[in-house]
Amino acid sequence: MTKNTTTNHQNNPNSATSEAAATPLNATANFARFGSGMTAHLKAWITALQKANDLLPSNLRFDDVDFEQGANDQGKISLSLIEQLEDLPVFALSVVVQKQALRSSDGSELDKKSDFEAHIAEWAQQNPLWQIIRVVRSTDELQDHSGSDRLTSVLTYRYILMPSDTTIMQPGKKSAAARLLDEGITAHLRQFINTLPITSDLGGDAAIDCHIVSLAKMLRPHRVAVFDMDSTLIEQEVIVELAKHANIGDQVSEITESAMRGEIDFDTSFTERVALLEGLSTHALDDIQQQLTLSAGARTLLATLKSLGYYTVLVSGGFTYFAQRIAQELGIDEVYANELDIEDGAVTGNVQLPIVNGERKALIVEQVAKRMQLPLSQVICVGDGANDLPMMAIADLGVAYHAKPIVRARADAAINATGLEGVLYVLGYAAQDLL
Repeated sequence: MTKNTTTNHQNNPNSATSEAAATPLNATANFARFGSGMTAHLKAWITALQKANDLLPSNLRFDDVDFEQGANDQGKISLSLIEQLEDLPVFALSVVVQKQALRSSDGSELDKKSDFEAHIAEWAQQNPLWQIIRVVRSTDELQDHSGSDRLTSVLTYRYILMPSDTTIMQPGKKSAAARLLDEGITAHLRQFINTLPITSDLGGDAAIDCHIVSLAKMLRPHRVAVFDMDSTLIEQEVIVELAKHANIGDQVSEITESAMRGEIDFDTSFTERVALLEGLSTHALDDIQQQLTLSAGARTLLATLKSLGYYTVLVSGGFTYFAQRIAQELGIDEVYANELDIEDGAVTGNVQLPIVNGERKALIVEQVAKRMQLPLSQVICVGDGANDLPMMAIADLGVAYHAKPIVRARADAAINATGLEGVLYVLGYAAQDLL
């Protein structure tokens, strides 16, 4: 019988400890340091913010930001300023629009880019209590010339949204302001969407993503990115593929639907589904592994995050048999998933405890952050299902990727217009920042 004694597999077991020891960060640190890859990103946002310095409290002027690279090739930003900014109604707006959505129905290059930009400016004219400040880079356009990662060709627009009146710039008004902005800007953009010749293959509203998050989340240098696997890092649900191969698809679907109706909990449904896999050979598992496909943009996202110094973690309710290989292919540092019990070359149908359910996912995220001596405010989590909500809730930024409606509604941001590279747009990066 082949069993691992833990659900934790680290591809690079020493990297977390060594990195944390080299640059320890915590919620009380005076400064967060960042490498050259993050400098242009932060400089663009803070330069825009400084245009409205007169509206900020005198103690929140970000004048101590150091963008000059010293001997250690690092800049720095005050965490205390970010913590104070967190309470104010100051937001980052990232709008991502598919280029093909701005073309005519016959596919010709009818440029509606200027019309789209004017429509965003029109919102500002209609809402004089708010000012909208453009965050500028040399270009905000992305073309995937190789096509290897299936990146979505997009235009990205980034803005700072903040009150134009100091009487509104008060703590305690942030939540209400965020809700009003989200509803108002989304409705305004939908007016423009309705004028476009968008076909069903563009996904309707999914042709445009509108992310509104606290500016503090944009300025805070995150250090850890945690991902779900099924329907997030990969396009398939492994349990479904296993069921198809074992000709038990209908039985597995019945158990899944029972869980969705609340008749049984996740652990029970997981145990019952795994029991049905008894006798499935490792040859079948390997065949399924070969058929799994990475989500669009996955390679680009992980390569860019690694270049920015992120530590990456895969936390899956699936199986390490597949998760470890996906992590290795993407260069992910650490993996947590369920062990698929195998004996004599076949699945036994037994479940090894503890099961990686939603609550355990959140616990694992907490443990990783604690081990790395990092606050959860420097962690982002990405997923698509309800069992990803607990870990997304405790992270600084929870991102829903082509997710179910309940997950999109409760996440900080939802990606629908692009592949996984859209996580970088949520973080405030422009298209040109992608590797």
